[in-house]
This record gives sequence, structure tokens and C-alpha cells, in this order.
Amino acid sequence: MNDEKINNAYDQAQEFFEEFGINTATVLKQLQSYSLSIHCWQGDDVGGFETPEAELKGGGIQVTGRYPGKARSISELQQDLEKVLSLVPGKHGISLHASYGDFKGKRVDRDQITIDHFQNWIDWAKTMGIHLDFNCTLFSHPKAESGFTLTSNDKEIRTFWINHVKRCREISAKIGKQLNHACIHNIWIPDGMKDIPIDRMKYRMMLKDALDEILAEKYPKQYMRDSLEGKLFGIGSESYVVGTHDFYLSYAITNKTLITFDIGHYHPTESIADKISAVLPFIEGIVFHLSRGVRWDSDHVVILNDEIIQIMEEIVKCNAPDKIFVCTDWFDASINRIAAYVIGLRAILKALLMALLKPWDHLREIEEEGDYTRRLALLEDLKTVPIGAVWNYYCNEMHVPLDFEWIQSMKKYEKDVLLKRR
Repeated sequence: MNDEKINNAYDQAQEFFEEFGINTATVLKQLQSYSLSIHCWQGDDVGGFETPEAELKGGGIQVTGRYPGKARSISELQQDLEKVLSLVPGKHGISLHASYGDFKGKRVDRDQITIDHFQNWIDWAKTMGIHLDFNCTLFSHPKAESGFTLTSNDKEIRTFWINHVKRCREISAKIGKQLNHACIHNIWIPDGMKDIPIDRMKYRMMLKDALDEILAEKYPKQYMRDSLEGKLFGIGSESYVVGTHDFYLSYAITNKTLITFDIGHYHPTESIADKISAVLPFIEGIVFHLSRGVRWDSDHVVILNDEIIQIMEEIVKCNAPDKIFVCTDWFDASINRIAAYVIGLRAILKALLMALLKPWDHLREIEEEGDYTRRLALLEDLKTVPIGAVWNYYCNEMHVPLDFEWIQSMKKYEKDVLLKRR
């Protein structure tokens, strides 16, 4: 599509939205201000770079598929992420796991990692002009094989993982200071049981004590923020998970940390969108790990479905940009990994654009009048407004390929780069 067609379609859409009192130019500036934190682990199937043969092992996580072109090194992963960023409008950051350090072929156990192992990523982020977030890695390790880490009955193992998370928080704070941007450090543990436990309280008290010790060291919020991620269940922990949503929400409110909502970590019939306004008045902030669960926490690629649209609508309506952080978290090796990134990221941004273009003030007035018939009718009619014309204009202005066009650039990259990795 040429510039003239894009601009003509945008002008017509602009006139349409003006009738609802919406300035599309203002909306696109707002959209540009949203910076997603893109997970690095889609690029290599959650393997990391601790050893040459590093791969995902256990932890209740599973990646399916063997599509060619997986990143095998930090340089290859950074190259892939640069390609992803070139196909997605806006300025976005990268979220790292502790297992993705630059260990230079040496065995460095996780309770010994330092900022030096991530300086490569920091320097790369500086050249890209982006921020970094961080995640401790409490899976794919011999000391996690029992299914317990911070709540292990073995004191030595429990201490090992406590020290690992302490190191990760310190690294996060140093990343944030070097990049002059708060680095969110996310804590997720796989601890749980396949079958019915007898003493649920014991493990949760151990987790509370471990978190108390880990979080005792305070860091400036402008450099590092702590967040806690609960889980509904995992492979091998179907009957009992120590760190549930309820546990972490209670802990986060009491101890003034962020809470992470991974949208694959809840019952299929739960509304994650509804939780936002329920907890926001009481919490330091919410971190979203956006994925798509299909029948279970399967971390499918995000698509433009009702769930994502409703979450983005609530984020926009709550108008708390300093308390809501949008990250991504899926992994699919059955399709091109670059495409998996781009499909999901563009879907999230489209959902945000849709939310920003809705006449919420007008809808609130209708609701306050008690005219629920008109409210529902207008919500339905708004589903077919010319969002696509505004999206295409935004992509064109940001020098990013339009829909139907980005796939060509991705396939060329696959031919020229990814397929040669075999």
C-alpha cells in the first residue's frame, strides 16, 4: 500500500473518530509512550547460555516444536531481537532470565553470577536505546530437580536459591543504574507437588521466610523494582503450588512489592481484566506477563482475542501508567520464532490502540444515566470502527512494515540468516 492510500484512509478514520471527540494524533502519541518488555526466551526455546548444550529442563515449563533457526548464542539472539524490534512500532525493552548471561564458556553456578556476566546485554541495550528487565532462573538446574527451590526441605538447596535470587536483585539494580531506567526483577518459582500435600502451611511459611530474607536488602526504586509471580499449576505440580496468586498478592500488599499477572496462570474462566481495578488501589503496581493459555498454561503466541482486548481496555481506563508494566511471555518452537514474537507484539499494540480509540468518557456518561441498552449497543458498534487505517498510518509513520507486508521481511531474514544456522 502506498503512502497516498495510507494517508487517505487515515484522514477518513480521523474524521470518524473526531465525531466521538477523539483526536487520533493524540492517541498515537499515547500509544508510542507504551514500552513493552519483550521476553528473550522465545528466541531460543528457554534454553539460556550457561553451557554450550543448555536447554530447558523441568520447572513445569514445556516448549514444543523444532522449527529451524534457534538462536545459539547471545550475539545470535541479539541479532534476532533487533529484527523483531524493526518489525514492531514503538520503543520497547527486553526482559532477561539469569540463565542468559555471558559466561564465556565457563561454568558459573547461579549463586555466583555477577553484573559482569550481563555487561554484554547492558552495552547492547545502550546502543539500542532500550531498557532491560530481569528474572531469576529457578529451573533447568540440578538443584531444582526435586521440584522445590526456595521451599526445599534441604537447607543447603534452599540457601543456594536464596543466594541466587539475592544476586539477581543486585544485578537488576546495577542494570537499572547503568541504563537509568528501573529494572523490574521478577520472582517465579516452580515449587509444588503433583499430588495432594498434607502440610500446605509448612511450605508457604518457608516461602515467606525466604522472601523476607531475599528482600531485606533495599535498592532505590528508580533502579530496581521487585515483583512476585504466582502460578495456578505446572507440569508436576498439578495439585499444589506453593506460590499461588493469593499468597503473592497478600505478600505484595504487605511488603509493598509489585505483583505479576501471567495471564496463563489462572483458571480459564477467570477474568484477568477484572482483577486490575480490584487490586490496583492496594498494590504498588502490576506487571503483566502476557501469553495465551490453550486448555492449560501453554504459553501460546498472543493473538488479538477478547482476553487481550479486555486487559488493554482496563489498563487504559485505569490510567495508572506509573503502576502498570506490560511484559510478554510465550514460547513456540513450532513456527518461525521471529514471527512468533512479531505476531504477539503487534497484537498487543493493536489491542492498546483499540482501547485508546474508544470514547470512554461518552460511555461513562451513558452508564451513569443508567442507559444500559445504549451502552451495549454502542460497545457492539464500536467493534467495526476503522482501527486498521489508524494502525497502518502509525506503522508507516514509525517506519515499520504494515500488516501483510512484515511477513515478507521476516521470511527473507529466515532465508538469509535463520536457515543457515543449521
